[in-house]
Amino acid sequence: MNTVLGNKLRFAAEVSELGPLCRVDLWAAGKWLTRDDNMAYVPQFRRDVLHTAAWIRSGEGSPMPFAGLSAEATHRRLVHRAGDDEPEADYLFRGRFQTLLWGPTTDNVTACLFREGDLLVITLEFWREEHLINHPEDAGAVFVVEIPAAEFVGILEGVAVALDTGQSQGSP
Repeated sequence: MNTVLGNKLRFAAEVSELGPLCRVDLWAAGKWLTRDDNMAYVPQFRRDVLHTAAWIRSGEGSPMPFAGLSAEATHRRLVHRAGDDEPEADYLFRGRFQTLLWGPTTDNVTACLFREGDLLVITLEFWREEHLINHPEDAGAVFVVEIPAAEFVGILEGVAVALDTGQSQGSP
């Protein structure tokens, strides 16, 4: 059984091969985000996705912090000093905007989320060297998604329901 939720040109999820580990494919801005690892450990992934949905549903999320910058430029400015020598204040500030922290399935992208009222702006950048070698068109690119908060929450909650269905079917 495959469950597809959302629009791959904005944000979409496909859940299949249900069990304690299941295949979860994610797309944003027309890019397949989980091409490096699309097998999710259901309890952890479901918890993380529901946490993000609840956080957004409660109205959380900060607007873009730098006046006059595009979403792409804001993303670049937030992550340009990330790493071992990053000052703690920058690390804490950047952490306010990080999203899609859902374990190994999404750890190949750096993603930020900005809230502009009922609209979410999500920026994504692939960072793994192997991915960038195999997909040179993604090197240095920041992808931007604009999606209504309610639509994004609906997709995430739909993913959780699909994962619940797999667990309740008694898959090994």
